[in-house]
Amino acid sequence: MNRNNVDEEGFYGSYGGAYIPEILYKTVQDLRERCFGIIGSKEFLDRYHQLLRDYVGRPSPLFYAERMSRKYGCRLYLKREDLNHTGAHKINNAIGQILLARMMGKTRIIAETGAGQHGVATATVCALMDMPCRVYMGALDVERQHVNVERMRMLGAEVYPVHSGNKTLKDATNEAIRDWCCHPADTFYIIGSTIGPHPYPEMVARLQSVISQEIRLQLREKEGRDYPDYLIACVGGGSNAAGTIYDYIEDERVSIVLGEAGGLGMETDRTAASLHVGKPGILHGSKIKVMQTEDGQITEPYSISAGLDYPGTGPMHCNLCETGRAKVFSINDDEALQAAFELTRLEGIIPALESSHALAILPKMNFRKDDVVVLTVSGRGDKDISTYLQNKDKIRYDEI
Repeated sequence: MNRNNVDEEGFYGSYGGAYIPEILYKTVQDLRERCFGIIGSKEFLDRYHQLLRDYVGRPSPLFYAERMSRKYGCRLYLKREDLNHTGAHKINNAIGQILLARMMGKTRIIAETGAGQHGVATATVCALMDMPCRVYMGALDVERQHVNVERMRMLGAEVYPVHSGNKTLKDATNEAIRDWCCHPADTFYIIGSTIGPHPYPEMVARLQSVISQEIRLQLREKEGRDYPDYLIACVGGGSNAAGTIYDYIEDERVSIVLGEAGGLGMETDRTAASLHVGKPGILHGSKIKVMQTEDGQITEPYSISAGLDYPGTGPMHCNLCETGRAKVFSINDDEALQAAFELTRLEGIIPALESSHALAILPKMNFRKDDVVVLTVSGRGDKDISTYLQNKDKIRYDEI
């Protein structure tokens, strides 16, 4: 097996596994034994792809960004996950997991969310499938992502603000796991990223792999070959990055480049650059690189982007980084803001702050003119407009 793939115990190299409380053992074991058989079945796949086509609006376009291609000296394509129903890649996974939950006989859904996109996607599919839904969200994120909170409530979900810790994604995940421990029999936890105990990281990656499957087909049509020279994505927990690269992990012709949230700088204590500053540890059921003190206490992360504000990264990406298969940049807040305004002015696309961390990689690269580059715009920027407006005076418009 390739050293970057998952093994039977859920490990990608030395990262992954399932470290769970005893009360969840049977629930997680049952999911582990059944999930891949279900999501590989004809019944599941027929319904899943029908919903992706008719409800989500897939395939998402692969757009040739002509002006940015000229600026960066390459052939730059944008994978437009921002055009999906609900405005991000999160819906791909949410639809897959709720179908799985129903086929496993679960009757209640819980989820965690940071920027709110996964919460909105989960609330959306729960409305579609007529299932009750509770979404845990850090109180700080509730404030800075108010529009997404109201979208979830309009869809019928109960949004539960979490006031512990620094009131962001880590704390929302803690609270969701506590709920799961109290209701293991009837509740399905729709995890939004490639984190958590096995089988979640691999399950989420496979459900998101529709992104890379489409890239392969679309490049064959547009470029006459089915692979790019570079794949670029932002990475927090890792779901959009996993979906972007999944079909290409073993293809050494393709360079994988990821951008994580540097915050105010990875050399400061106001960062979320866990792949650069984290150390191996256990968080939320998995062994990953975690931002922590010398005695193992979790360090509070920071990013201007609510969706990347997490003190770790999923085990797939920890291993890709450690083995050198992926090159990872730490992108500071100001770099992400500049990149967002650049895409907006040059191509007329307002990206989510998360996606801007991928766009900010472009100035750091030295492309050849004929390099084919695919960058995933993981979400649209409607939810971040207030943050963009608050920071517009920082933008160097003369450099766009």
